[in-house]
Amino acid sequence: MKRLTTRLLIALAALLALLQPGAALAGDLRYVIDRSASHVDARVAFFGIASKTAKFPDMSGTFNLSFADLEALDMVVDIDARTLTTGDSQTKTLQGKSFFDVAHHPTVHFVGRRLKMTGEKTAEVEGQITARGITRPITLKVAFSVPPFSTGGTQPISIVGTGVIDRRQFGMTAYPWIIGAMVNVTIRARMVPG
Repeated sequence: MKRLTTRLLIALAALLALLQPGAALAGDLRYVIDRSASHVDARVAFFGIASKTAKFPDMSGTFNLSFADLEALDMVVDIDARTLTTGDSQTKTLQGKSFFDVAHHPTVHFVGRRLKMTGEKTAEVEGQITARGITRPITLKVAFSVPPFSTGGTQPISIVGTGVIDRRQFGMTAYPWIIGAMVNVTIRARMVPG
């Protein structure tokens, strides 16, 4: 019942947005990432008693939704791995061959293809992430600042997306006794109409 109510609210919001002056043509909501207000954090266990966070301050991309198919998503995010920083001497280690190997793989790439709304402002995004030339599936839990279909594509939307990856699946197997295998990824993005 709750899911049906949520879908009805989304459909109603989509209809109202289409009727607003200046609503996006052809039922599409098109956004670009505001690079100055967006970044990615990757947190991993360190010695099993603490954690380390790598920050990726440079990202770009697009986020497109369609009223014709409420679950269809065209989301592409490129993260410049060369800008990775830990704020200490570990930065060079993570940029090196044992981890992100930024000399050969300067970009971490995410593609989202399916949006499953789980609440008025929450969703799951199914997609794939590519690092070091290796692509693996990932599901992000996403929280929106406003219901995404309610804006008509005319106002910014902020999102926080969280997910977990296993670094070993991307060939990052070094220091298993020091650095944990599971990495908690958080994407914070401000998206503006584009």
